[in-house]
Amino acid sequence: MRHLIRTGLASLLFLAAATTAHAEEITVFAAASLTDAMTQVAQSYATATGDTLQLSFASSSTLARQIAAGAPADLYISANQKWMTWLADQNLIAANSRHDLLANALVLIAPADSDLAPITINSQTDLTSLIGNEDRIAVGDPDHVPAGIYARQALENLGQWDAVEPRLARADNVRAALALVERGEAPLGIVYATDAAIATDVKIIATFPENSHPAITYPVAITTGQTNPAAVKLLAWLLGDDADIIFAEYGFNRPATSPKTQ
Repeated sequence: MRHLIRTGLASLLFLAAATTAHAEEITVFAAASLTDAMTQVAQSYATATGDTLQLSFASSSTLARQIAAGAPADLYISANQKWMTWLADQNLIAANSRHDLLANALVLIAPADSDLAPITINSQTDLTSLIGNEDRIAVGDPDHVPAGIYARQALENLGQWDAVEPRLARADNVRAALALVERGEAPLGIVYATDAAIATDVKIIATFPENSHPAITYPVAITTGQTNPAAVKLLAWLLGDDADIIFAEYGFNRPATSPKTQ
């Protein structure tokens, strides 16, 4: 699969190589849940190529709106398809540069010192019974944050949204939701498995069934309006074996389906 991607990018890579004889700076807008992995990617990529990655992390919705407003991003990595498609619909994504880069899972977390034991989440689970009368469940805002959107879809499919929705603490991004649980300000949180894996002060008490929400995929694409050929070289590297190793270290998987292009 990866060799087909590299073949598809071959002509663009030839052009990039011909026009980038010196070190370049590449601006990458990436979903907040990629903070640790992409920071490591930037270090490894700089060592391998000499190019420098300027990273900007926030919720996928915030970053997409910034790009639409003219922010100078060379590459955009979203935590869901919605915001990438939103940019594509405005012709802000370079043709044939869109690929599904990573996959993730959705989990329920509690503070590490919580008395809550692991549970199985299904249509019979009452999440509100696990928190106090005044407590809330931390989550990325379901109105625009991908992790929150996935959470809402899962809760709706499990028949729990109506009961849980009034008890949510809506955060600006998934890392902010994670922080609420880490600090003990929320007894439960819904985040990505990779976020929980890098946190030392939380524990996973349940994983949402895969069939309760759409597959969690992270599409990547080069933005239009930018003229940095080094972004093509970076995109190919992110889809390759060296990046595989780094992303796997942080708990990400490659999508099971073929990369989506648009």
